[in-house]
Amino acid sequence: MRHGARTQSFSRPFNQRKWLFRNLAVSLVEHERIVTTLAKAKELRRVVEKAVTLGKRGTMADRRLLMSRFPNEELVTKIFSVLAPRFSTRSGGYTRIYRMSRRPGDNAEMAIIEFIDAVLKPAGPGPAKTLPKADRIKKGVTKEASEEKKAKKEAKSAAKTAAKAAAPAKAKKAPAKAKTAAKKSSKSR
Repeated sequence: MRHGARTQSFSRPFNQRKWLFRNLAVSLVEHERIVTTLAKAKELRRVVEKAVTLGKRGTMADRRLLMSRFPNEELVTKIFSVLAPRFSTRSGGYTRIYRMSRRPGDNAEMAIIEFIDAVLKPAGPGPAKTLPKADRIKKGVTKEASEEKKAKKEAKSAAKTAAKAAAPAKAKKAPAKAKTAAKKSSKSR
């Protein structure tokens, strides 16, 4: 019976469910935004927000408790040094969930879960940027990304035209009569 059960089982035993949310929490803290199913995102929010609240209290006991729940030194350090100061004025609600289109394979509801005011790592060299508007996040397109794509295309086309211009002129084709004569002589042998 499900009396008093407040979490979803996700068709997994307790230890596998614990490992699943441990891995999702590590990914969320590391990248500050992940894509997962809507049900997992809603359960992950409970786990991560409790961890950030422990980080805001900042005692050694809280650090040890987080290390026992998430045995990942980088995660605990980031919660205490980056996320806790960022959310020091908030009393909760550190994450947000955006619904996405359904997954093509099994039609599962997908969602983006991210920290409020998330700072994403840049794809290339350069400083980190804050997130664009929500409608652009859902599409996965930003103005900077589209401008970079255009610049890359232009650079490739310029390189191709320069390569064509630098290539030596090909030998002219032999006259058609010479080709047919060569074919007839090879057939007669």
